Amino acid sequence: MRQLAAALAIIAAFVGTASAQTYPNRTIRLVVPFPPGGPADVMGRLAALYMAQALGQQVIVDNRPGGGSTLASRDVARAEPDGYTLLIGSAATTAIGPTIYKNIGYDPATSFAPVAFFSSTPYVMVTGPKTTFRTVQDVIAYAKAHPGKLNIAVPNGAPPHMIAAWFRAKTATDIVIVPYKGAANLITDLIGGQIELGFEPTSVTLTHLRDGSMRPLGVATAKRLPELPDVPTIIESGVPDFIADSWIGIMAPAGTPAEIVNKLNAAINQGLRSPTLQVRLKQLAAEWRFGTPEEFAAFIKAEDPKWIAMAKLSGLKAE
Repeated sequence: MRQLAAALAIIAAFVGTASAQTYPNRTIRLVVPFPPGGPADVMGRLAALYMAQALGQQVIVDNRPGGGSTLASRDVARAEPDGYTLLIGSAATTAIGPTIYKNIGYDPATSFAPVAFFSSTPYVMVTGPKTTFRTVQDVIAYAKAHPGKLNIAVPNGAPPHMIAAWFRAKTATDIVIVPYKGAANLITDLIGGQIELGFEPTSVTLTHLRDGSMRPLGVATAKRLPELPDVPTIIESGVPDFIADSWIGIMAPAGTPAEIVNKLNAAINQGLRSPTLQVRLKQLAAEWRFGTPEEFAAFIKAEDPKWIAMAKLSGLKAE
């Protein structure tokens, strides 16, 4: 029996090595666990485009929203670990969803092989052109004078939902959090005046901020953004330590051969070195992030506790 087990292990290793050497020889599916038009989708499509160029194989984006990203994450975790089904991972996948939802069907710590970091994008508190708000201080003052009367729109269960709950707690205000299915619809309502506030990354807001259809109130960064030099940080606006960004990376099912993970990592880093992609990311005020799979895994481990704490603070619980 031991000899048979050893032989099977050798065969499996040989097959895995052979598969890695020919990888990829068919279309790769990159699953985005949020609707089209949101920050994860924007970055997912950029990642897919440059991965395809580097790998010489088609990479299609598959939007699979639901369950605060946990449904798509579960499906990818259960997929064949062959490098042909990948996930756009974020704090929603690794920290928020597992905190809010029960019985998600995967373990964020063991169900995935981190492949590569892709980008980090700052959050901005925004308002529509019809409100009178010009600063974060205006928002806080109004919220304190009119408890329960001010609304902030968030994609339900996504990182902006956690940031809104965090802001509400840190400012001791009674701002009403209004969940939306995705960022695209809430941005439409924000511009149209149906909702007063939002927290979204520059990847989906910067175009609207430049054309005046949205107004920036504060950025959730340590220092002001070069792209929005006149917009103060939320820290400057009197809310201490208010720093948060939207990180995006690529993940594979656990058990994906190291050779394939490393080949994907190299392809993504090659894409990130493209001047064209770097210009595109700069246009979104996003930062590209090189690194090894091990460095990406270490980042997730260090970042998750912050988002888990926010998720608990939000009080959200879903079955």
